[in-house]
Amino acid sequence: MAKLDLTIPNLKLNDGNSIPMLGYGTGTAWYKTGEESKIDQAIIDAVKTATKLGYTHLDGAEMYKTETELGTAIKESGVPREKLFVTTKVDNGNIHDIQGAIKTSLKKLQLDYVDLYLIHQPWFASSDADIQKAWADMEAVQQSGLAKSIGVSNYLPSHLTALLQTAKVVPAVNQIEFHPYLQRVELLDFHKKHGIATTAFGPLTAGTKAKPGPLDDYVGRLTKKYAVGENEIYLRWCIDQDIVPITTSSKEQRLSDYLRAATFKLTPAEIKEINELGQQKHFRGFWQKKFDDKDRS
Repeated sequence: MAKLDLTIPNLKLNDGNSIPMLGYGTGTAWYKTGEESKIDQAIIDAVKTATKLGYTHLDGAEMYKTETELGTAIKESGVPREKLFVTTKVDNGNIHDIQGAIKTSLKKLQLDYVDLYLIHQPWFASSDADIQKAWADMEAVQQSGLAKSIGVSNYLPSHLTALLQTAKVVPAVNQIEFHPYLQRVELLDFHKKHGIATTAFGPLTAGTKAKPGPLDDYVGRLTKKYAVGENEIYLRWCIDQDIVPITTSSKEQRLSDYLRAATFKLTPAEIKEINELGQQKHFRGFWQKKFDDKDRS
């Protein structure tokens, strides 16, 4: 399949580094429930397909148990390291040895550094002091050069407020579930106020998990206007709001289609309409046990 002639835009982070605004993730469908040591060739092949098509932002995590496959794919892809933006995340089990955790991840990834290192979730913390200690350890990792940028994932305003009380470095990123049926208005306002970029997992949820819904007809009309699929509308809706969507697929055609999100822009009126229709339905696809059903933050 031919590589689309397009350029994925970049978003400048608060530390001066830039992140490609469409990421390929190795979680969700690729998440390993069995032994991490059992290599899954399908993951390696999928990541190599993604890089061949033009994806340079690759998102992994210790929790997914797919870092070894991601590292092999990077090595076999032939793409120069400096052209890739690689993210991984520390899981709660290693939160008290973040320095050791990133070194283990880097060994699996066969890399000297990652572009972005995240604390995967805040629920390890029983106090503000726990959040602050973990973040100080992340700052030390960045200082040592093992991660160019550092951030968090699944943090709420309360967690970020605690972190910022003692932080020397403001998180570059908070990676959260985000889509039109979970717009996180309060959290995004907090991000903007403090210069924290938002990366979105589950950005296609409105079209994949939450149907039928109030957006279906309107997004259907937009697909005809822009001659793209509904997934590309949802990806573009993120990008046009300076939010970096991370998605995944094992299908080459689908991955190629997703890249068409870089070929058009939604109008401000269309973004507003998606926002308003999306607010008529509440749907959370991940971490449901950690949130109140009515919690839209």
